[in-house]
Amino acid sequence: MTTVTHVPAGAERTAPPRRGVRSWAWIGLIPFLAYVVLFLALPTVLALASGLFTRDGSFTLDNLAALGDPVILGTFWNSTWLSLLTAVAGAVAGALVCYAMLGLSDTGVVRTAVDAAAGVFAQFGGVMLAFAFIATIGLQGVVTRLLAGIGIDLFADGPWIYELPGLILPYIFFQIPLMVITFMPALTALKPQWAEANLTLGGTRGTFWTRIGIPVLAPSFLACTLLLFANAFSSYATAAALASQGSQIVPLQIRTALTSETVLGRENLAGALALGMIVVVGVVMALYSLIERRAARWRG
Repeated sequence: MTTVTHVPAGAERTAPPRRGVRSWAWIGLIPFLAYVVLFLALPTVLALASGLFTRDGSFTLDNLAALGDPVILGTFWNSTWLSLLTAVAGAVAGALVCYAMLGLSDTGVVRTAVDAAAGVFAQFGGVMLAFAFIATIGLQGVVTRLLAGIGIDLFADGPWIYELPGLILPYIFFQIPLMVITFMPALTALKPQWAEANLTLGGTRGTFWTRIGIPVLAPSFLACTLLLFANAFSSYATAAALASQGSQIVPLQIRTALTSETVLGRENLAGALALGMIVVVGVVMALYSLIERRAARWRG
């Protein structure tokens, strides 16, 4: 008597691949690997080469010793506090926007419009953003002239828009939408069952956030804040367009070392500065990766 075994339809398509069969799926990573090599690995190697070697190829630590100069340390400090301030402000404001959208439908008009605007404004930087702020609140900007008409002088203490404080508002402008993009998935990952369990045990809306929501979201919030810090620390184009005079932050100091017509022969200092930036951003992104890995446990 022959036994017939019924195989479910589609089982042959879901069977695991046989051992010894080579997979060619890695070919899809070639464009990404090329991008990483060209825009991450190669610049890092060039920064190391220009920061640790002289023009004739001799190894030297003189360029790294220049990082201890008070002027250079001042630019690193300016970049640090500017990035930290705008990252925290952007993270808090962006998190509030995400919370406001939490009760909206994913396919609703408002939610869709905010998501689309966040995606656009997060990339609206560089010279375009600088021009927008100059045209709005510059010395002859539209808002500046309107306020001057009612007796309010935005620049009574000097043209701060073209100095280091003038970078705060533009940086926050693109930090908030970036926070919305990165933090919203963590907020929507809060499980309704947690809120139901909180109510079942006699909890309130307040206890849900203080004992469940905020502790669960804290790693994601901190990771997103670190990402915003790295984004601001490495920004160049907006600062270069607004603060055309002076080198208050590290990217502008690198520009000065490369293009200065009064101080020559400091191209290798630019490599040392770039190496310092790579170290700072690398540490921040390593912390981001560790915290994000912990936050992924809850989102999973």
